[in-house]
Amino acid sequence: MIVALTPNPSVDRAVTVETLERGQVLRADSSRVDPGGKGVNVGRALTAMGGDALIVVPSGGPEGALFEVLLARTGAASRIVPITGSTRMNVSVLEPDGTTTKLNEAGPALEPADVDALLEAALGDLESGAWIAGCGSLPPGAPDSLYAVLVREARARGARVAIDSSGAAFAAAVAAVPTLIKPNREELAELVGRPLDTLGAVVDTGRELVASGIEFVAVSLGRDGAVLITADEAVHARAIISDPVSTVGAGDCMLAGLLLGLDRGKAAADALSTGVRWGAAAVRLPGTEVPGPVDLLDIEVERSRTLQRELPLND
Repeated sequence: MIVALTPNPSVDRAVTVETLERGQVLRADSSRVDPGGKGVNVGRALTAMGGDALIVVPSGGPEGALFEVLLARTGAASRIVPITGSTRMNVSVLEPDGTTTKLNEAGPALEPADVDALLEAALGDLESGAWIAGCGSLPPGAPDSLYAVLVREARARGARVAIDSSGAAFAAAVAAVPTLIKPNREELAELVGRPLDTLGAVVDTGRELVASGIEFVAVSLGRDGAVLITADEAVHARAIISDPVSTVGAGDCMLAGLLLGLDRGKAAADALSTGVRWGAAAVRLPGTEVPGPVDLLDIEVERSRTLQRELPLND
């Protein structure tokens, strides 16, 4: 069982247009609505691929009611913590070349009792050796220490903890030493306070974090794939996608594949390849649709332990 905690889930509406023109009235070519949020996407991807996942989220208001209906349709197991505020709704505007513009709401304010209930729901029956992932931004009212508390409490139970977040909440969680972190390059640069413009700079930073006690540092690099750093190795993997549709949720699917690989005892490099394949498959799907096994069939992953340290990384 992999538990995916999302303190700030969303209803995700994806709208496709020919060209995004600021200030104009545009007609959508298509649209779709999905249950969203980083951990929600992780749990949905695991479920679609036959993994055993539990999604833990707060939910409230009319948007929350819609969110719960959409989540139930995915077949993913979930544990809902009722709140008085309304679940946020995010909008993504997609263009034919894969360019994605996102409009994200802040989310409902959580009361201290809501935060306690959310942590209790995530940690309640967590078993030793299981993975729990804390994913995404925190809504108003949630303390920056939420993920750090999750790390400490989960590890006290013998569980393994993955964190995928940003800003102060991510920094606090990293200081608590989770098992795995999965920032993108921009989030990692924000954490350490310096630009990371080459693969070598990312790897060196990852090694610093591994030296602090974090077992796995996985950094998603957009079109450049991902890199995984452990105490024993650094591995770079990527898949070339010539027909991108939407990048929304690709990093979440990458994390889902990585966690499932590690949970099933794969070597770290093999788990990374699984994650990159899942993330690449997600890029070819609309909105925050997650891939299933059939979507992986023609995706080849290139993997190397001989790193091109001077490789400039794309934005």
